Amino acid sequence: MLGNCRIYQGEYSSHAHDHAQVLFGLSGCLELDMDGRAARVDRTTGLVVPAGVSHSYCTDSDSEVWVVDAALCRGLEKLRAFQLPSRWQPSADTEQLLNCIADAPRALQRRALNPQTLQHQVQQALHEDWSIARMAALYALSVPQFHRRWKTLTGETPQRWMRRIRLEQAARLLQAGLSLDVAAARTGYRSASALCQALQREQGMGARLLRRAPR
Repeated sequence: MLGNCRIYQGEYSSHAHDHAQVLFGLSGCLELDMDGRAARVDRTTGLVVPAGVSHSYCTDSDSEVWVVDAALCRGLEKLRAFQLPSRWQPSADTEQLLNCIADAPRALQRRALNPQTLQHQVQQALHEDWSIARMAALYALSVPQFHRRWKTLTGETPQRWMRRIRLEQAARLLQAGLSLDVAAARTGYRSASALCQALQREQGMGARLLRRAPR
């Protein structure tokens, strides 16, 4: 049995293997069609694809998946989506990986939530207001559903994630020589002062760099 990390991009035509595959999501969201049955692999969900099952892939951004190619053995005879253990890690010890999913709960099919989709939209309009309600609406989820699933997938609350995205971009703008006022306007901060305080508090950005930024 072999395990390795694979990056999926775009679409993959339907095909089948003479061995089973077990897919463990690392990042992104990989959508699959297996003889007309839909499934998904993401950071919280894995999938058993039995030998001989025809399947195709589709992803709207890079999806990173740990793939185990396995000979037919107990537990790999049936198509099964399962919940990934909360602290699992990719491992060359494929037997250990397969053992850890033997009793893993079945994963329910839910509306797809790909963090990279939101990140792309946010970065195109970082100066705009991005409430949790607006983010949740992009995935047709309620605010509580979105908040819970986003934190599970990314390890951050939506608010903290958004703050980090804004401040990372603001720091890049300042390092490129833009003024605090311009950086604040482009990243959704109400003033240069508010941005300055946030950078010092959240990123420990030194006063020297902030003083050097033109005003």
